[in-house]
Amino acid sequence: MTITILDGSIGQELVHRSDVPATPYWSTSVMHQQPDLVRELHAEYFASGADIATTNTYPVLPDRLDGSGYEDQLTQLVQAAAHAAIDARDQHGSGKVAGALGPLGASYRTDFDHTVEDARALYGDVIGAMNSDVDFLIAETVSSVAQARNVIDATAFHSEKPVWIALSVTDEDGTKLRSGEDLADVVPLMDASHVEAVLINCTRPEGVKDALQIIAKAGKPFGAYANGFTDIDGAFLKDSPTVDVLSARKDLGPNEYADFAQTWVDVGATIIGGCCEVGPAHIAELARRFK
Repeated sequence: MTITILDGSIGQELVHRSDVPATPYWSTSVMHQQPDLVRELHAEYFASGADIATTNTYPVLPDRLDGSGYEDQLTQLVQAAAHAAIDARDQHGSGKVAGALGPLGASYRTDFDHTVEDARALYGDVIGAMNSDVDFLIAETVSSVAQARNVIDATAFHSEKPVWIALSVTDEDGTKLRSGEDLADVVPLMDASHVEAVLINCTRPEGVKDALQIIAKAGKPFGAYANGFTDIDGAFLKDSPTVDVLSARKDLGPNEYADFAQTWVDVGATIIGGCCEVGPAHIAELARRFK
């Protein structure tokens, strides 16, 4: 069985590598302030054994840029992020580039009432700006049935590129989306022809195996990339949060993380990587064990 290795944390890792305090727009402003950090991070992940570079575009969406001062620079930010990943890939000599699409509104929150039409409008410019540069799109931290439906529709409407959908489940129960809905309720949506892989992301690794056994029923390649947070603090679920309200686990080094990944592979996962607080050393261990 061939295992595809994703990269790890982008935004969190950039915060750790910079001496600039975290802000709600840090991983966006870094494209202006320290763009070489982004390319260097992608290069390090490739050198660690990753097969895919995920663009630093997770928060680059019109609604999330509102009030940031970057509202009129969306296209430039997206293209700078895509080219940083492409440059690292080309320097490495192999690999693919995934165009990241974060959730509308905010991560983990499902209280934003976006319609299908809203999603088409808000994702349109982002997808258009990266579409010719990336190999596929990856919609990340999809936390409700409505969010899944909206991003599946928007990607099909604006692009012919394949799409990977990464769903986020609760830290306490891998069978529940962060909305509280059953993860199983989203599986029928994955029948969309342009959805080529289904993943679990940005949740504690302990619940991932249960989640994978559910998304496996979609009948498509599946996998996971978990985070390394102790939990998602309530302070992060408020407007304009900063990542410094979240704490990294002390018990999830590369070996421990790879042990969790082994349980995912055991149930059929063929795509594994890391999310927040899972860095190049973790990816190197995944590559050592599974490639």
